[in-house]
Amino acid sequence: MTVTLRSFAKINLGLCIGATRPDGYHDLRTVYQTVALHDVMTVSVGRGTGIEIQCEDPRVPRDASNTCWKIVERAMSTLGARGRVVIAIDKRLPVQGGLGGASGNAVAALIGLERALRKSLSGAERLRIAAEVGSDLPLFLIGGTVMGVGRGEDVYPVVDLPATPVVIVTPEIAVSTPKAFMDWDSLREPLGLKPDSVGNPNGTAEAVPLPKSGNKLTASSPSDRMNEFGRVLASWLSGSQKVLSGVSGRKRGGRAETLLDLVRTGIENDFEKVVFPQYPELCEVKRVLGQAGAFYASLSGSGSALYGLFRSRKQAERAASRLRRTGIPAVATTTLTRPQYWRRMRVSGF
Repeated sequence: MTVTLRSFAKINLGLCIGATRPDGYHDLRTVYQTVALHDVMTVSVGRGTGIEIQCEDPRVPRDASNTCWKIVERAMSTLGARGRVVIAIDKRLPVQGGLGGASGNAVAALIGLERALRKSLSGAERLRIAAEVGSDLPLFLIGGTVMGVGRGEDVYPVVDLPATPVVIVTPEIAVSTPKAFMDWDSLREPLGLKPDSVGNPNGTAEAVPLPKSGNKLTASSPSDRMNEFGRVLASWLSGSQKVLSGVSGRKRGGRAETLLDLVRTGIENDFEKVVFPQYPELCEVKRVLGQAGAFYASLSGSGSALYGLFRSRKQAERAASRLRRTGIPAVATTTLTRPQYWRRMRVSGF
């Protein structure tokens, strides 16, 4: 049987980097949000054995290092299934762009595999396998607005933000996430804020210059910063629940206000402090998004993709057109609520 489905992207609404853990990863706090940009995945199972990855993009690995390969291999073993699995990826999202393209591909491959085999894993098994393959895979098993903690793999569905116009900008720059983490650690060490004595398993990068005023790190401990980020999100979630239940005493605009409430908390992406000094053109894109009317703009993950949130589709389309005229790839799309995410994922074989 052959199954075709859409593999959506994500953006990060704030990302706080904490201390290095004993396993070498960093503690994270973030809010993931799925968006309508997508790749198209086709999964088929036939006679034979093995896994085959098909993709015309030369940057996508076709061997066991591919996240789709890894998750399918684990799922086949867990299900006790046999057959030759062929995964065709129509790649439309950037590689190493901060939009979770490879992770979304892997989860789509897992869901497609189950459909093609007519076998199902339990929800707990799916999450376990996804977390083994990568930190931001589990969010794609939930969709919509998702809280991510731990190293990002510990996910919780939260009150869905309303579908909101968004411009996704995808500069042709590949930002290495491991290096961005190392640069973050190097940036904090001169301030006496070395996370711990365990260190990063990938080594240590040389220190990068501190960003200009307004972005300089304050001498707070990683745990203090994580706690503050948690308080901000808890406050927003509490307010969102009141709005949706209609018990808030303030005059509000209903669901449309919940996203603005989150933005007003001042959430930031810590990666901007180390990525922007190395790639000032990305900082410029963020500035242009703001000038074009975005009420919030940010790097997604470690980049290089950026996004801006807009109040109207027309405003977003004008901003995307303005960026394209300067030679910068940009597209206007929308965020996806959880029901929209699962409904739009289906193409055939469902």
